[in-house]
Amino acid sequence: MSSMLHGREPEISAIDRLLAEVRAGSSGALVVRGEPGIGKTALLEYAAAHGGDLQIMRSVGVRSESDLAFAGLHLLIRPVLDRIAALPEPQRQALEGAFGLADARGADRLLVGLGVLSLLAEAAEDGPVLCLVDDAHWLDRSSLDALTFAARRLGAESVALIMATRGDHMPGLPEIRLRGLSAAAAAAVLEDAVLTPALRYRVLAEAQGNPLALIELPAALSGDASPSRPGGLPLTSRLRAAFAGQVDHLPEATQTLLLVAAMTDRLGEVLAAGERFGFGADALLPAEKAGLVAVDERAVTFRHPLIREAVYQRAPVGLRLAVHAALADVLSGDHNADRRAWHRAAAAVGPDEETAAELERTALRAADRRGYAAAAAAYERAAALTDDAGARGRRLALAAEAATEAGELDRAGALAGEAAEHLTDPLLKARLLHVRSTADFWRGRYGEAHRLVLSAADLVREIAPAQAVRMLTQAFHTGWYVGEPELKDVARLSRIPIPTGDPMGAVARVQAGAFARLVDGTAAGLPPLGDAVADARALLTSNHPREQVLLAGAPLVIGADVHTLEITTRLAEECRARGRIGILPTVLFFLAEAELFHEGRHHDALTTVSSALRIAEDTGQHQWVIQLKSVLAYLAALAGDEEGCRRLCDEAVGGAVVPMQGALWVDWARGVLDLGCGRVEAALTRLEALAQGPGWYHISAMRCVPDLVEAAVRHGKPARARPAFARYERWALLSEQPLPQALADRCRALLGAEDEVEDRYLAALSHRGQPFEHARTSLLYGEWLRRSRRKAAAGGHLREALETFERLGARPWADRATAELEATGTRAPKLRARGILADLTPQELQIVRLAAQGLSNKDIAAQLILSPRTVGYHLYKAYPKLGVASRAELAALDLSDPA
Repeated sequence: MSSMLHGREPEISAIDRLLAEVRAGSSGALVVRGEPGIGKTALLEYAAAHGGDLQIMRSVGVRSESDLAFAGLHLLIRPVLDRIAALPEPQRQALEGAFGLADARGADRLLVGLGVLSLLAEAAEDGPVLCLVDDAHWLDRSSLDALTFAARRLGAESVALIMATRGDHMPGLPEIRLRGLSAAAAAAVLEDAVLTPALRYRVLAEAQGNPLALIELPAALSGDASPSRPGGLPLTSRLRAAFAGQVDHLPEATQTLLLVAAMTDRLGEVLAAGERFGFGADALLPAEKAGLVAVDERAVTFRHPLIREAVYQRAPVGLRLAVHAALADVLSGDHNADRRAWHRAAAAVGPDEETAAELERTALRAADRRGYAAAAAAYERAAALTDDAGARGRRLALAAEAATEAGELDRAGALAGEAAEHLTDPLLKARLLHVRSTADFWRGRYGEAHRLVLSAADLVREIAPAQAVRMLTQAFHTGWYVGEPELKDVARLSRIPIPTGDPMGAVARVQAGAFARLVDGTAAGLPPLGDAVADARALLTSNHPREQVLLAGAPLVIGADVHTLEITTRLAEECRARGRIGILPTVLFFLAEAELFHEGRHHDALTTVSSALRIAEDTGQHQWVIQLKSVLAYLAALAGDEEGCRRLCDEAVGGAVVPMQGALWVDWARGVLDLGCGRVEAALTRLEALAQGPGWYHISAMRCVPDLVEAAVRHGKPARARPAFARYERWALLSEQPLPQALADRCRALLGAEDEVEDRYLAALSHRGQPFEHARTSLLYGEWLRRSRRKAAAGGHLREALETFERLGARPWADRATAELEATGTRAPKLRARGILADLTPQELQIVRLAAQGLSNKDIAAQLILSPRTVGYHLYKAYPKLGVASRAELAALDLSDPA
């Protein structure tokens, strides 16, 4: 065993298990974390040595390329790029665009990660694949995001991905966190070293169990007469000093070429730059003999990353600048433009407009490829090289916008603040305010975010009304979280003149109409909402996905769910076909709400939310993870899954990082759970606080009112629900939809005079479009009929309600209907057999439905953001549950929602 692996038996076992699983057809990822020298690279080498029968692909993060979008990813998958033609067209285009081989404008940056997954799965057709990535903390952000996405979607591809890192990147993946070796293991590493007892003690004390320190410090400390001071210097600094000491003894020419190699590992570039200093390839020999580097026909590889760092940090500043300049000179051709720009920037010691302009072009290319973190870095460095204050401010503003797109909110805020000092252009100042508003919103500072975005809109209202409208659409969102007065202000402000034919303006009109109806309680002066939605849809194309998302969400606030259902059903299909992964959680969230509210398709809503949750988790969209778990909690409450509901509620509330994130859905879920389980007093308390609190206008707060009315009446305190119901009545009328009005009729039956009850129930039952709510009305009407001693009439309604509740899996409601039916003297019918879909997981159901339509595994994989082999795995798991033997038999099955 290598001395670096002493005491690492548990970690070695974890790698062995992963390799065995991959050989058996499974897949998996593993992150190896730890400080420098702790043994991460040694574990990767162990995996490579024991995975010799696998296809091995490798990459390593390099600090000098950490601002080059997709550089690390290209190094990893370069050996299999010849298979790229086999990928679905959007994925192929995304990967080619990421590597500068095609135009990537308009492509979803997350589609690159899916392309990586598909490409690795394609390579695994020739045998299991092992991907090893060292120093992942130095990978460029775009590469890291793509690899993390692919790692989270691994399933049955026969692919293993092991990444070593010092930092806390890639959360949520299985990991090994390396600590210092035990005293016994550390002593075993030094077993063959010739050391005096005093020096051995000193090495053990200062190494702190770090394997590399145990190997490298003896020589460094043997000539050090200073007293032992464990911890006097950080261990990493001691190790760098130890390596620097080894470099100091080498010839000057060797030290110079090592510095070049610290900036690029490409042998051709190292030698070409060395020629600028008059040194040839023979100057590398002393470093090879010292074991500091290995040289082959393509690359110069350092024995350990800390040697590279030591070489760079010990070099005089003047020599560093000269080497950067030499590398910039030898890097020719368009394919090296970005690296050349960065080396020129590193060599610059003062303002340099030519280099700044070159870096700005680099930033534009990175942004076109969705490498926003790299774009922000290039814009920021360009600004630092810019002498003109206005131009510097413009570049800082662009850097702030790119950092916002990359999700680096603290960085965006700092850049925006710096840029503001140099700007006079109102358009740029407005864009900066917009950036600051976005950053504040995602930090939970809703009031400040709202103020900033309104200020941004005011700045450009006269000179760029279309831009103002786009900013005001964000003000709807911020106002939603701030409060009722702010929503009213936004609804009025949004009536500014909007250019005819502007798609965003048409969306803003829909938003304004929906919010005005909600907060003002009137539609006076507003066109019918359906007409406004139709006008907006006529202007939106497939090139307006974000505008379509905004349009889809607006009707939900006023209960016009049919419009949301129509928009999101088509938009979800379009997003999957075009690989727009990033907005899918939002689209599917709205779709699930419409499936649930408008059509009562509980099983479909569960499938939709489950799919959205997987994507949100894999893409790091934490805010949607919380919201989606909250909806799952509500669905669990409807099903009577008390344990599942409470767990999901706790996860949603515990995971929220800003106020109100998912909290209102959670309150509704808990209230409905109490109501379904007969705990009407607890339900009334929860639902009253929700419906009559300061966030009464939120979707869950408004839609919970029928539940509140039922809880209040059943508890004998109907007056507690009347204020909220008065508002709900207006809302239902303004929705222009039959279901909210039918629910209002049900509430009137519960709250009204005895001589009005039956007419109100019959009016509510005249709408049959939503089976769950129709069954609840039938249950309440049946209960009223039984209490009125009309048992025969009650029995029919109760029986109908029971059948619907059983079909939907709404256990508490079915139990209540059974008890009421038996109270009429009628035996409840025998429970229906479980449907054929009952045993399928949401993912299996999605796959089976698509397979039944005749789609291939590859087509299904592209839609569901999986690999084809994972699709096949789930499909064959589903066959026995459905009682079929092949996909040809699926078309004959009824796979629709049991609702």
